[in-house]
Amino acid sequence: MSEDDARYFEDLTVGSEHDCGSVTVEKEEMLEFAERYDPQPFHVDEDAAKETMFGDLIASGWLTCALSARLLVTGYMNDNATLGGNGMDEVRWHQPVYAGDELSVHVELVDKHPGDNPAFGHTTVEVTTTNQHGETVLSMYGLGLVKKRGD
Repeated sequence: MSEDDARYFEDLTVGSEHDCGSVTVEKEEMLEFAERYDPQPFHVDEDAAKETMFGDLIASGWLTCALSARLLVTGYMNDNATLGGNGMDEVRWHQPVYAGDELSVHVELVDKHPGDNPAFGHTTVEVTTTNQHGETVLSMYGLGLVKKRGD
């Protein structure tokens, strides 16, 4: 997208909602991620996972965050004149994510304020990730920086 096509801070409307697409969680990716970053038994050991309350391997919550972030960026942020972000607030994992689950991300702009810098404004988006059953598996608030038009 060219900068001429981007939504600037002034173009963003509180209450606007966007569906950011979906992704299928692959077992191999779950295992590789968990072995490197979150090697808890219910993420990396099928036999151990079967003995837990989950009954099978589950994805690391951090993988769920990463997959959600990818969809957030490609389905929403890249359409804005984004300058990145200041982080995520209130990250919550509501349901386990299993291999084969299809995750979808929905975003709503819940706040924006111009701040003191004439170059960019601040946004807050509510990010909700659901599985193929419509169950919320992850929720969080993204704190964004969006370029002002400057005219």
